[in-house]
Amino acid sequence: MEEAKNNQNSANSRAETPDPRQKIILQGKVVEALPSTSFKVGLETGHEVLAHLSGKMRMHHIKIVPGDSVEVEFSPYNLSRGRIIKRL
Repeated sequence: MEEAKNNQNSANSRAETPDPRQKIILQGKVVEALPSTSFKVGLETGHEVLAHLSGKMRMHHIKIVPGDSVEVEFSPYNLSRGRIIKRL
């Protein structure tokens, strides 16, 4: 009986911490181009965040300009900074 309670407590504590592999993907529009491939992106939710280009977009020389619609990937740890993974 005691072991069952301990297992439940440990399962609950694991559920509270976000999984670093779990990514949050939102769509938005580029508002402003900043230095060193950083951009200010206005999300569909109304928030503005900072985002940088993903490595594959840099490798393939995909250009992003203000006004472009993009997909932004976020880590569950920091929702104020993201990575642009696709131009729509």
